[in-house]
Amino acid sequence: MIIKKAELETVCGITSKLPENTCPEFAFAGKSNVGKSSLINALMNRKSLARTSSQPGKTQTINFYHINDAFYYVDLPGYGYAKVSLEAKAKWGKMIERYLRKSEMLRCVFLLIDIRHEPSDNDRLMYDWIISNGYRPVIIATKLDKLKRSQIQKHVKMVREGLGMEKEDTLIPFSAETKQGRDEIWALIEEMSGLM
Repeated sequence: MIIKKAELETVCGITSKLPENTCPEFAFAGKSNVGKSSLINALMNRKSLARTSSQPGKTQTINFYHINDAFYYVDLPGYGYAKVSLEAKAKWGKMIERYLRKSEMLRCVFLLIDIRHEPSDNDRLMYDWIISNGYRPVIIATKLDKLKRSQIQKHVKMVREGLGMEKEDTLIPFSAETKQGRDEIWALIEEMSGLM
């Protein structure tokens, strides 16, 4: 996919009205330090449009990036970061839920899981929650470059079993360093947005 244009179009806080977009939306969910901004930047072919941070829990808004005037990447707030108050977490949860329930244009939710570790309770909750809102999440197993090649299959199996994924559910191993997995993610987005 050739990215000719990528811009941050809308930022929604807890009280903001969600935009009524007319192009397909692809949402990205994941733990605070799972590499969500790095993935979104890799998919946009940009170094730093989505702000990456050494301080987890930075994304506290829903950010809509308009790509090629054809579809949106939607960056959801990261979850599971300890230093955020319970009240703030509850508000983010409501904000994400409102988005999942109300967006007319949401085509797919990508859930990012660190391939090195077994899915956490928060990961499993998010996975189940996305399904209960009517979507089959596509799992992106990040930080692939941190594993030896011989470990990959074992860790893929660990993530699939840890989440209780169905056989037909999609899991894409991904590395922001080497960009491995990016073409598969693009292919899915093109197919689901009718750009093929």
